Amino acid sequence: MADPMRAPVQRTTPTGSPTHLRAVSGERLPWYERSLAQLTLVRYREFIREPEAVFWTFLFPVVLAIGLGIAFRNKPADTIAVGMVRGSAGADTLAARLTRAGGLKVIAYADTAAAQSALRTGDVALVALLTAGDGVEYRFDDTRPEGRTARFLVDDAVQRGAGRQDPVGVAEVKVREKGSRYIDFVIPGLLGMNIMGGGIWGLAFAIVDARRKNLLKRLVSTPMRHTHYLASFVFSRFSFLLLEVVVIVGSAVLLFGVPVRGSLLQLAVICIASSLSFGGVGLLIASRSRTTEGVSGLTNLVMMPMWVLSGVFFASTNFPAAAQPVIQALPLTATINALRSTMLQGVGWTAVLPSIAIVAAWGIASFVVALKVFRWR
Repeated sequence: MADPMRAPVQRTTPTGSPTHLRAVSGERLPWYERSLAQLTLVRYREFIREPEAVFWTFLFPVVLAIGLGIAFRNKPADTIAVGMVRGSAGADTLAARLTRAGGLKVIAYADTAAAQSALRTGDVALVALLTAGDGVEYRFDDTRPEGRTARFLVDDAVQRGAGRQDPVGVAEVKVREKGSRYIDFVIPGLLGMNIMGGGIWGLAFAIVDARRKNLLKRLVSTPMRHTHYLASFVFSRFSFLLLEVVVIVGSAVLLFGVPVRGSLLQLAVICIASSLSFGGVGLLIASRSRTTEGVSGLTNLVMMPMWVLSGVFFASTNFPAAAQPVIQALPLTATINALRSTMLQGVGWTAVLPSIAIVAAWGIASFVVALKVFRWR
């Protein structure tokens, strides 16, 4: 009978779990029990247990897109209000001419003072007053776009009513094609912004929170490979990225008919490359940060300028030409340019490769630097 005092000592790990005991004994574990799979599963659980994260990742972009799509929907041209003084000679004839011209709403006032007051308060964009000799005086604020537009519309109606004929005949063809609307412009911007937020904020905050709770210190003492811990963020991010793209692009196509003219494979490659790049930036931000307040400040410092400069809600070309080299070199600008070119223009790989190269350069540089300076304790 074996001596119980000489029984072999069973090696354990700090966790003492059956999986770790089997790993220490040298037994090959099935894939779903290996450290990388378990760490990735932890990332999923951490995300799902945070309702705020689910809302900001999946629901907020859709709600924002719906709001912007309704606010900037295609609609008939606005009717411009124009003021006149009732009772003066020829006022009725002038009002009839302006009404027939279309696009103008004529409001009659008792006297000139009342019309001037309406102009000052913005109730009308222009006041038309009849002068001696059958002339017309236009009073408007030339710094207001509505005032300048009203001036040209009213004058055109007045001159045509007096018998003017255009020397050149013209024709109008009104084209309203999908791809030129504001909602078509903003959806790629929202998608790029969401990819950036998930890659930078999602990764940086999770790592710093684990460091703050001393979880990184404990994980280092386990048989877990350091690369598995960081790779778990990458794999979980890919899964969430797929859902983000499907939710944002799918809702835009179904609700507003936003076109996707380019290759879906090309769109997927752009999203994956961008996600990896922003993940590298997030890892770099989290490599030395110790507090959630510190990482929050750093992520805002990095993301806020790109939200403003990279063309999420308006074209990045609106900024001065001297700033364009810096703006076009930002990873979010490159991401949004590639997404818009693929979705709205249907361009091929050649056109988006420069943007993908910029995104890849940011990702590689960030990962290399982050892995060299990363602090586990």
